[in-house]
Amino acid sequence: MNSKKTISIFFISFLFIAGGVFPFVPEAKSAKTVPDNPLSFAQWRAELKTEAMTKGISAETFDRAFAGVEPNPKVIKLDRHQPEFTQTYANYISKRVSSTRIAKGREKISENADILTAVAQRIGVQQRFIAGIWGMETNYGSYTGGYNVIRSLATLAYDMRRSSYFRTQLIKALQILEEGHVLPANFKGSWAGAMGQGQFMQSSFFAYAYDFDGDGKKDIWDNKADVFASIGNYLKEHGWQTNRTWGRQVSLPKDVNGLWQQVKQTGKVKYCRRALKDHSKQLTMNEWQALGVRTIYGSDLPLVADPAFKASLVMPAGKDGPAFLTYKNFRALLSYNCSNFYALGVSLLSDELK
Repeated sequence: MNSKKTISIFFISFLFIAGGVFPFVPEAKSAKTVPDNPLSFAQWRAELKTEAMTKGISAETFDRAFAGVEPNPKVIKLDRHQPEFTQTYANYISKRVSSTRIAKGREKISENADILTAVAQRIGVQQRFIAGIWGMETNYGSYTGGYNVIRSLATLAYDMRRSSYFRTQLIKALQILEEGHVLPANFKGSWAGAMGQGQFMQSSFFAYAYDFDGDGKKDIWDNKADVFASIGNYLKEHGWQTNRTWGRQVSLPKDVNGLWQQVKQTGKVKYCRRALKDHSKQLTMNEWQALGVRTIYGSDLPLVADPAFKASLVMPAGKDGPAFLTYKNFRALLSYNCSNFYALGVSLLSDELK
């Protein structure tokens, strides 16, 4: 395994670069020439309006959402030139699990202790993990993106590169307005349409956003209870185990190569391949103990009586870097963003916020 990983913008849900939030969106084949849309934007918008109205969007909502909306050239430029760059694991973690972010996270948990406690109890996800994602996604809500969500999605849906995906998200965005979850003036997000303090795309909003206070709105922009509950609900719906943590850093036997040959995967990875292809097979803690794996302090691994409790090994910086045994909750974090660096960032930040 190499000591450096190439991180694509598609692999992580955000990068704080020049104050911008870059959400996870489906990867495009940028090498191909993108044809122009044969319809004018006005013609395309008229067709979209017809489709939207068949799906329960009122003409009033559509017209209000599209008032003054034209394609945003900056969005197209960002979409065409999403940078790929090389970043080491150590550099990634040092920036995202910094002393500043840890201190701010502890402050924010203290400020929102009552809400976080109530959410954690009802949803069944520990507050430190909710806060960890909140901190990683939008720096605890301090930057959620300043782009008009409708304009961004309309730009990408009208464009021919990934039109089908973004057209679907755009219709769902109009439905969000139709149902009154957010005022049009507050409907802001990243350049690719990710919304709110947890950076949900529209399909994720309808699948996982949570109206915690029962006011009939799922306000992931300004309502902290809904923000925290939505993040927690996302994890819970992806298999989060309330009484477990994410995993642990471990020490390996001297023959790391020999160990890896024994535990590497041999079959095909069925989901989240970008991340899980770099994991070992899943083994019980007793099996890892027998292979010479120990805690980072050199003591025995904790024994778990449940035979279904298994862990996979990942070495994000290669065999000479840190090693981690990751549990089922780590895979729930990967469902939020299919990147080992991201999931480890959230995990290690959550440990500091414990």
